[in-house]
Amino acid sequence: MSLEQCEVVLLETSDLHGFILPRSYATRSEAGHGLARIAAVVKAMRRMHSHTLLIDNGDCLQGTPLTYYHAKVNSELPNPVIACLNELHYDAAVPGNHEFNYGLPYLQSAMEASSFPWLSANIVDASTGQPAFGKPYLVREMENGVRIGILGLTTSYIPVWEQPQHIAGLRFEDPVEAAQKWIPVMKAEEQADVIVVSYHGGFERDLDTGQPTEPLTGENVGYALCQEVEGIDVLLTGHQHRAIAERSINGVCVVQPANEGRFLGKVTLQMEKSLEGWKVISRRSELVSAEEAGPDPVFEELISKIEELTQEWLDQPSGYVDGNMTVHSHFAARLQEHPLMEFINRVQMDASGADISCAALFDNVSPGFGERITMREIVSNYIYPNTLKVLRVTGSDIKAALEKSAEYFEVNAEGEIAVNPSYLAPKPQHYNYDMWEGIDYTLDISQPMGQRVTRLERNGQPLRAEAEYDVVMNNYRASGGGNFAMFGGKPVVKDIPTDMVELLADYIRERGRLTVSVNNNWRVVNGMEEG
Repeated sequence: MSLEQCEVVLLETSDLHGFILPRSYATRSEAGHGLARIAAVVKAMRRMHSHTLLIDNGDCLQGTPLTYYHAKVNSELPNPVIACLNELHYDAAVPGNHEFNYGLPYLQSAMEASSFPWLSANIVDASTGQPAFGKPYLVREMENGVRIGILGLTTSYIPVWEQPQHIAGLRFEDPVEAAQKWIPVMKAEEQADVIVVSYHGGFERDLDTGQPTEPLTGENVGYALCQEVEGIDVLLTGHQHRAIAERSINGVCVVQPANEGRFLGKVTLQMEKSLEGWKVISRRSELVSAEEAGPDPVFEELISKIEELTQEWLDQPSGYVDGNMTVHSHFAARLQEHPLMEFINRVQMDASGADISCAALFDNVSPGFGERITMREIVSNYIYPNTLKVLRVTGSDIKAALEKSAEYFEVNAEGEIAVNPSYLAPKPQHYNYDMWEGIDYTLDISQPMGQRVTRLERNGQPLRAEAEYDVVMNNYRASGGGNFAMFGGKPVVKDIPTDMVELLADYIRERGRLTVSVNNNWRVVNGMEEG
């Protein structure tokens, strides 16, 4: 007896971060990625394959000036990201950690405007224990009777980073335990032939060796899902902004499509029907680049009004600069104090009243400020919707934090200071290297990790280990984010709920003209070279 066969294609986007149109908000230059380009790829895939499902794996609502403008300046217009996802007829979406950045009412409004369900089995109502967003999973029956089950999971590490008021009433459960609970339900009660887990999280171990690639905090548990949960056919991942395809772990097909619409994740399942029903006989993952695809013109028209208003807002002048605050080398700006970083720390100190501040140069794209400062420059340099907290910490906490930041560097084979490879892969973590104001310090990278702080003073006197100091930092770092465990749980002296973008803009407007300054209160050195 001949067996019936068919093909099912799963399509995934993840970590779009509001990047819809293929152009830079900082420079207005064309970009080879974005959801508008991905849309063209999706439509081509649907023409090629009869049975497709399209899933967004989270972190779509935050990340560009467009999304900031909608959330913070003018939310009366339709949500531009949701409008585009609806236009492309997504089958489901999973909330990522950045979905909570603008608060629950904003997220719930976006979900209500969606023509597709949002799935998360492990984010539950703290009082009832039931899935907070209605559906833990979706089972979609294709035209030929194949039943595809999609389970939504989200990194449970969100309470470490997020403002408490943004996640009030929610409990974030272990994704592995949630998968072990719901997958048997999907198989037995829903008769799902295929189990797809869409997890907004990544891999905590090397995909080849199984060795840990990061502290096992629970932020990423993709490897554990593959190893410890029975019945998963496909694991769609994200969060780490990695490009992963053509891989499997313990027989589970895995994929991760980088970020900002650089790739469309594609999983092809070959199915076969027997007397027992449909079975997966082969599975293959790949990444389809958006770069060669022309942007879908529908998207330009769809968000034209809010895009025009965003561009007008970005061009509003805030002030001027006397001197040079442009970032020509991001690496150099982390080796030796740059006027941009001194400025950001000074704004934090001004807004909080604290005498000590730490801040990071988040990425290798921040342009700094030219002679004329507009909102475009501000949001290009400060890309996250962070707020500020003042923590009361000890001198030993500050030293431990400096030692942690010093891990960002290494002395390479040529005897030169370079970025530690662990901060570049599997995910760039430039945002986990802080630069400080209000203290004087030296980091000697030739010394072993944990012993690199060779000078630590305040007002010309050594910082006392047991003494207490008030330090202002962003809410992510204040929560211990980035493995800065020394800050977790410390007393909050002051909470400044205003976004840093607003604080920066207000500071510049009030003064009108900034004077570039650098006090060189810190140094990064190679003691072997100096010796």
